[in-house]
Amino acid sequence: MKKTVVMVMLLFLIFSQMDTVVPDASDCLDGCQTGCVQRDSRLQARCERKCQIRCGPDSMVEKGMD
Repeated sequence: MKKTVVMVMLLFLIFSQMDTVVPDASDCLDGCQTGCVQRDSRLQARCERKCQIRCGPDSMVEKGMD
């Protein structure tokens, strides 16, 4: 029982010291444009433009997530 508790505490200590990756606009744009697969090129361009607006520098999605 003590070994299990020590192991859990050790893992907790290791994982609490790990750095996390901060998402940026390229992640948002890549993820959004992946969902823009269309047969019609006009609809494809429209969807990609919406992604540029959604994931642009003025986007409110990423703000406040510190």
